[in-house]
Amino acid sequence: MNTVFTFVPSRSHEYPDHPERPGRLEILEPQLGSFGAERIEPVRAEVGEVARVHEPGLIRAIEEVCKQGAGVIDYAPTFVTQTSFEDAMLAAGGVITCARAVIRGDAKNAFAIVRPPGHHAEPRRAMGFCIFNNIAIAAQDALSNGMERVMVVDYDAHHGNGTQAAFMDDERAGFISTHQWGIYPGTGWIDDAPQARKRIVNVPLYARAGDETFARIGAEIFKPMVEAFRPQMLLISAGFDAHWNDPITSLGVSTQGFFNISNQLVGIAEEYCGGKIVFVLEGGYDPRNVAHGAGAVFGALTSRRFENEADDLSPYDEPDHESRIAEIRKWQGFAS
Repeated sequence: MNTVFTFVPSRSHEYPDHPERPGRLEILEPQLGSFGAERIEPVRAEVGEVARVHEPGLIRAIEEVCKQGAGVIDYAPTFVTQTSFEDAMLAAGGVITCARAVIRGDAKNAFAIVRPPGHHAEPRRAMGFCIFNNIAIAAQDALSNGMERVMVVDYDAHHGNGTQAAFMDDERAGFISTHQWGIYPGTGWIDDAPQARKRIVNVPLYARAGDETFARIGAEIFKPMVEAFRPQMLLISAGFDAHWNDPITSLGVSTQGFFNISNQLVGIAEEYCGGKIVFVLEGGYDPRNVAHGAGAVFGALTSRRFENEADDLSPYDEPDHESRIAEIRKWQGFAS
């Protein structure tokens, strides 16, 4: 079985001077044939599939507002154009397409490179550059088609508030979010979801947290959480805005760090989920970082030798996160 990927660039979903733009993918796109993965065509999501996560009224409202042309729909600012409803439906469908291929055994694993991104979109509102919550929609599709438990791991620099909201009351869905504390959307503290301990885990980080911190998080939070929850598939919100020189965030991950995180998650999926893992593009606003980060993910997924040509280790010292990790483990009941 091969690694597969789908590519939904949504070229008409663009707004003047907005960081979430088609140009995010301009360096990556010509490289897509070189990663040892097979491209598959995305199938547009159906309204009923999106409605497993989002209120029907929101879906109708997005469709209608897009007919009015380009405009801003929330303060982030989140924008739409005339094509954004169809772009968002295809983005969600691209993630479903990848997840179904892995579930059926047609693919070893997958990477859905889609935009607009999704992890901020809540059941009742679009926000944070996100229209529909692509990864939560794919998770619910998996649960509706035979999976008993799935887990999303989100290493975007921002808290995946939309995914958390979508999963809050669903015992079949686990969620872990690492994120820079104090930036948009302002949620994601350790005790955000007290009713969902051992299922929803927030890992708020100091600025400049980087490769070493994420290696510890992988070993001390990701792995024990997956071991305890026993999902049958992992879905990964891959946000390359966690890179140390992203233009709108201040974490400290390098390209090598993205490979290490991704490789660790692939290993966890192999140990606990029969290898079933799907990565989904979220943020990342420097096209070089997106291209290098995607290459790192493909390196982990395909088990090919990862040639890190970025040479971009963070120049900043990492803050000590030992007490923060211990606090999270204690809250979740994993403290030794």
